[in-house]
Amino acid sequence: MRLTRAGEYAIRCLLYLSMHRDRGIIGRKEIAEAMDIPAQFLGKVAQQLARAGIIAIRQGAQGGYELVTRPEELTLLSVVEAIDGEIFLNDCIHRPESCDRQCICSVHLVWEKARTQLRETLAGTTLARLAEEEAQGCAKRSPGP
Repeated sequence: MRLTRAGEYAIRCLLYLSMHRDRGIIGRKEIAEAMDIPAQFLGKVAQQLARAGIIAIRQGAQGGYELVTRPEELTLLSVVEAIDGEIFLNDCIHRPESCDRQCICSVHLVWEKARTQLRETLAGTTLARLAEEEAQGCAKRSPGP
């Protein structure tokens, strides 16, 4: 399983919004430039995030994107699955009827365990925590006066 580019851009967008949540609405151009996301692609990703109820899109000269979900409640799992759908590592997990060996396949249990661990890791990682770590990391990397 590989995270899609849309999933990566969604995470970057939400990370930026989380880091600047006190500002409310943030313009698409600002997010695109700051997070190295093509503006057109960001627009498409934002529509998916809005449909999932994660952000609101505001139109007009002062428009942009605004977090609807609190970063403390927003997990990497919810973001990835809002964009890419439910995570499965193998067809036999996603569509058990596709596997003729399900009853005897010892690898099936390994795929399921790996899927469960990945989902738990992503579910345990909030955008609030990532935003805090990102801010601390940027502060450490910034040259002092």
